[in-house]
This record gives sequence, structure tokens and C-alpha cells, in this order.
Amino acid sequence: MTSTDELRELRAAVRSFLDAHPGAADQAAWHRFAGELGVAGLAVPEEYGGAGCGLAEVAVVCEEIGRALSPLPYLPTAVLAVSAINESGDDEAKERLLPGIADGTVTATVIFPGDAELTLEGGRLSGVAPYTLEGDVVLAYVGDALVEAVPSARRPQVTMDETRPLVELTFDGVPARRIGDAGPCDRVRDLGVAALAAEQVGGAARCLESAVDYAKQRHQFGRPIGSFQAIKHKLADMLLQVESARSAAYQACAAPADESPVYAAIAGSYCTEAYLAAAGESIQIHGGIGVTWEHDAHRYFKRATSDAQLFGPPQAHRARLAQTVL
Repeated sequence: MTSTDELRELRAAVRSFLDAHPGAADQAAWHRFAGELGVAGLAVPEEYGGAGCGLAEVAVVCEEIGRALSPLPYLPTAVLAVSAINESGDDEAKERLLPGIADGTVTATVIFPGDAELTLEGGRLSGVAPYTLEGDVVLAYVGDALVEAVPSARRPQVTMDETRPLVELTFDGVPARRIGDAGPCDRVRDLGVAALAAEQVGGAARCLESAVDYAKQRHQFGRPIGSFQAIKHKLADMLLQVESARSAAYQACAAPADESPVYAAIAGSYCTEAYLAAAGESIQIHGGIGVTWEHDAHRYFKRATSDAQLFGPPQAHRARLAQTVL
């Protein structure tokens, strides 16, 4: 378990890098971020060049990425792909893929059932994954199998949220390499939901910070607007939502495997709605400037909106939670 001081140092290092490289998404930026800081290998076992940490440490990085609206492929690579490979139990795949992920020379992504119409026949993969997180190495769950395949074609998607690159991947009967005995992908998806929740907390917290700063600076009737009771109530509600979301996200990231479905569903539901609410209130508190293209407020609202669909909307998480606990 990483100490509190070490987590604080990790957070400071990640924030410093992202502040110095705003919006950077090229291979050089990823290599520096993943390799030099060592953050891509946090959940990679030590024998494969990683730090051997858990999702609790990864969540710190995710929160800072969400705060900065960074387009770096950390979620698909360091969370989803690493989790899928680790869960597969395939030593050959671990030896082949994890060192490159850990040192920042490889990015990867995972396609889940329901996100694409894929078929696997005779060791060949066919179908189209219309909206997939960006990554060089493509892993896909097809039935009860986890396979690695090279797409026949990649087409960048034009999306509302430009901070989360998505691509359309086409597989035209391409050879597929089976990875381990994958079984159900629910565990990997739950880890993705928990990590995304940490990202959402970072974005919501930044919305709150921005709103507070503006409420202190903007004057109306000779007073800062933050002195008005209506604005105070809005900011207090935002603070409650952000801190509650942080508790939900970090509990989901720290939960043992047998409790992961429950806490991931809670975090997926609550953190999604908290981010949407915080992003919306930030625009309202900023007033006229908050609805302009020149201000970042709309970018956080777009990220919150796209995040709400990435692993399913809040209603889907609540429905899954009901099935689990009732």
C-alpha cells in the first residue's frame, strides 16, 4: 500500500506534467508521461517492468487527467488493457505486451461485448467497432474469448468531446490471437468504471475550483457575486457532490474483487451525475462568459456528457446495482 505522502508526491508530479503540456496527445507526450513518470506501469507487475501497485494508485493519475481534460490514452491503456491482460492469466501475453505499456512505447485499448458487433470464426475476427477508445494494440472480448487483432481499417470519429479521441475499427476477417482463458469481462469493466469515476471526480473538482475563483472575482452591485446567498448555496451543493463522488470513486478503486460490482455501480451512477451537475452549475455561475467558446466551461460539460455514455448511463449502473443487491 502506497503511503499518503507518496500519493501526494505522485499527484503533484502528474499535475505538474499536465499543466506544462496542456492538451498534448502525440506519441512523444505519451512516452514522456507514461515512461518518464512511470505512471503507465503502476498496475503492471514488477516482473514486467511495472510498479506492482493497485487501482488506488492509478486513481490518483486518473483524477488528475480528468482535472486537466487530458486526451492522453491512460484509461484504455493503463487501466483497461493492463487489467484485461492481467486477468487473462496468459504469461506469454504479459511478457509480450506489458513491458511496452509500462515504458510508454505501447498504447492499447479494449473492446467490450455490446460495444461492437464482432464475430470470431476459425481464428479470424470480423465486424465493426464504431466507437472505440484510441490505442495501437487492440484487444477484444468476443463471447468467452479475449483476442488481439490488427484492424483492417481505422477511422477517427468526429465527436462532441474532442478531449476523448474515439475511432471506428473495422475487422475484415483478420487473424485473431487468443489471450489466455479470459472468461467474463465483468471484472475488467468494473475496474474501468471505477477509474473513469476518478476521472470524473477530477473534472468535477476543477469545475468547482473555477466557479469559486470566478465568484470571488466577479463583482455585481459593488460586491463579489460569491457573497450572494444563491451563489453560496450553489457552491456548497457542488462541494458536497464533489466530495461524495470522491469517496465513491476511491472506494470503488480500493474494493476487493468480490465487492467490486457493487461499488463500481455506485461510483458509475453517482460520479457521472455529480460531474454533469458540477459542469452545468459552473456554466451558470460564470454567467455570460460561461457559454462562450473562449471559456473552458463548455469543454468540461462536453467531457461530462461523453463520460456519461462511456460505460453506460447512470440508469444502467443503478439497474445493475439493483440486480446485485436485491
